Amino acid sequence: MTVTHRWITNPLPTMSDILKTPPSASADRSGAMSFVDKRTLPAKMRDLLALEDFEAAAKKILPRPIFGYVAGGVETNASLRGNRAVFDEIGFVPQSLVDTSARGQKTPLFGHTYNAPFGLAPMGGSSLAAYQGDEVLARAAAQANLPMIMSGACLTPMEKVRATGHTSWFQAYLPGDITLINECLDRCQKAGFDTLVVTVDVPVMANRENNVRNGYNTPLRPTLGLAWHCLISPRWFFGNFLKTLWHQGMPHFENMGPRVPLISQHGVRGYGQRDRLQWGHIAHIRKRWKGNLVIKGIMSWQSARLAREHGVDGIIVSNHGGRQLDGTVSPLRVLPEIAAHAKGMSIIMDSGIRRGTDVLKALALGAHFVFIGRPFLFAATVGAEAAVAHAIKLLIDEIDRDMAMLGINQLSDLNASFLRPATGARFLTT
Repeated sequence: MTVTHRWITNPLPTMSDILKTPPSASADRSGAMSFVDKRTLPAKMRDLLALEDFEAAAKKILPRPIFGYVAGGVETNASLRGNRAVFDEIGFVPQSLVDTSARGQKTPLFGHTYNAPFGLAPMGGSSLAAYQGDEVLARAAAQANLPMIMSGACLTPMEKVRATGHTSWFQAYLPGDITLINECLDRCQKAGFDTLVVTVDVPVMANRENNVRNGYNTPLRPTLGLAWHCLISPRWFFGNFLKTLWHQGMPHFENMGPRVPLISQHGVRGYGQRDRLQWGHIAHIRKRWKGNLVIKGIMSWQSARLAREHGVDGIIVSNHGGRQLDGTVSPLRVLPEIAAHAKGMSIIMDSGIRRGTDVLKALALGAHFVFIGRPFLFAATVGAEAAVAHAIKLLIDEIDRDMAMLGINQLSDLNASFLRPATGARFLTT
């Protein structure tokens, strides 16, 4: 994969009202570009200095069942914890006295050059956590020239999200049923999506005990407990739920199977038997889908090789953010061996990335691009599009600083020689 980069000289569109760089930034690249003038930020965002800060801020706004659904993993949360812990096992070996004044992070992917090497991951129920969350994320991504993957489990019709954000991809949970697969492909094509992401790590629903403990169901069941948690969360109740009901009525799950309301006593979401999906269906999709085809949820080099043999354009190395099979290793641990067997495909990774250093470690180990989910949804909860733009800018600034201190001008300069085990990273080779 040929990668070319150059420095982004202009601020990202619509962000000038949120973040401001000092006049000397264009002349002095020694950190000036990352200067944040807090006076230009809304008061509620002035102390949000990193992606992880948005979670605590969103927790104060969201009802307990909804926050638990977004933040939680599955069973013991072992995979959720492991996704973050693995990054601490790796340290950097910076190169000194390198002129990095020409550094840049523009990244090509599927024929489009994005402004940074990261995008917004698919998240079901985004509009439940943030008012018009799917559209907010789509607009913010498009204005920052970053890709955003719309989840098939969203509450907004795919056609509306695609019209809102031209950089949006569609992520589908498909059953092993050719008729239903064809219906999804036809609808995605008609909506104008150029990239289809097929998620393959959800053959059955996970054992999400945290949802049960927090009183969350899909669809939501009207109970006194749910009503209480919503009423004691006034910013969410008035600023999202009632506002949504007033402007568009009861939200529905719109993009998979029967149209089911968000709140229902007896409604059931279903879209065929996903445990019947297999490689023969991927071959059918590849023959029928003319756009970019990506498989999400690849965790073994054997599966990566099969994806390549089936003509897939890219894979997302992912354990679903620690939300499916508990005890699954972090994608970062298997990334190098997968990259070695996936020649010719775009290698993308998600799960656990929160810092610019995390992004660069993933790229050094073989990823061409990464996706990040929860922090951007929490940002949308806290301050809609402005907060998402702020979160994006924070991460872009971190990557810029980190590149300078590593001693690189282009992301393509990264490789495993910049890394060493900090604790016991046996998967790391140089």
